[in-house]
Amino acid sequence: MKRDLSYASLLLLAELGCGYLPPSPEEVGFGRAGDRDVKLYVLKNAKGMEARITSYGAILTSLRVPDRNGVLADVVLGFDRLQPYLAGHPYFGAIVGRVANRIANARFELDGVEYVLAANDGANHLHGGTRGFDKAVWNAVALRTAAGSAVELRYRSHDGEEGYPGNLDVVVRYTLSETNELKIEITARTDRPTPVNLTQHAYWNLAGHDAGDILGHELTIAAHAYTPTDGSHIPTGELAPVAGTPFDFTVAKPIGRDLPAGSPGGYDHNFVLAGQSGEVSLAARAKDPSSGRVMEVRTNQPGLQLYTANWLDGSLVGKDHTAYQRYQGLCLESQGFPDAVHHPEWPSVWLRPDQTYRHIVVHKFYAE
Repeated sequence: MKRDLSYASLLLLAELGCGYLPPSPEEVGFGRAGDRDVKLYVLKNAKGMEARITSYGAILTSLRVPDRNGVLADVVLGFDRLQPYLAGHPYFGAIVGRVANRIANARFELDGVEYVLAANDGANHLHGGTRGFDKAVWNAVALRTAAGSAVELRYRSHDGEEGYPGNLDVVVRYTLSETNELKIEITARTDRPTPVNLTQHAYWNLAGHDAGDILGHELTIAAHAYTPTDGSHIPTGELAPVAGTPFDFTVAKPIGRDLPAGSPGGYDHNFVLAGQSGEVSLAARAKDPSSGRVMEVRTNQPGLQLYTANWLDGSLVGKDHTAYQRYQGLCLESQGFPDAVHHPEWPSVWLRPDQTYRHIVVHKFYAE
């Protein structure tokens, strides 16, 4: 098992020429949420990349990435102050749970007991409820590890929170490597059986968060099937082939080429990742032709939710006074399938006390 080296050990290795010592993460104040102080953690690597993560919602607020000419741009939508996050937002950059995506009719049955959740998306439950993990203040600590600058965040979701059974202890670690990878590792343990399906909900724009829409981004998804939904975005239970449909991203194509019609139009669908066996493997590749920035997404999860920010309408003003418009961001949310609690034939989202939930997603950046 890998263990993080102590700071003293890393210093010794650096002095002996045995390894590079990554920059120390920076911790700064980011305001208060209720009676809790909120911190912002700045991770950097030697190649100029910089990630900013706040203890409110375990949110990735900023990620600066070089283009083909070495010019840095912030490629995630969000805010540079805490107050807009507190005022409400569409899960910009947050860790979402206890169960991401939707649960039909805001209820489920487990071991013969029915649990009723908040219906915060019409009749359905969405992204953990009215006060999910995205609205919690996490306990955080900056880490200087052999793998890169990191921050580890912890949160206890108490028994009964948002209607879920069991105390759930969650640990999230963000690590920025010297090979321009942002790795997110999530683990969770429970003292009672409960559903768990977490995700990282960043809105990506590889041209820069303020650069307009992502419809020209070229996207590949390693999926030959997806889960069709009804009018309220609840899966029908079918695993449908993507071939011959707007959902076929097996070969790279611009996101806007086959954009599904409807109101408001766009993608908000779960893709069934090919060859998932619990190992980390390639799920998607996105490229912005204008800047040359490429992001590869690798995960151990069975599903990937593609969402094209269909409901942004310019009313949210983010960093650099940017009014975020429809299609300005791209979400690639690694997770279990939506509404899996009602589909026992799908990959399980049940967690029991003798198990550990493990979720890994790695975003690798380079330029062409």
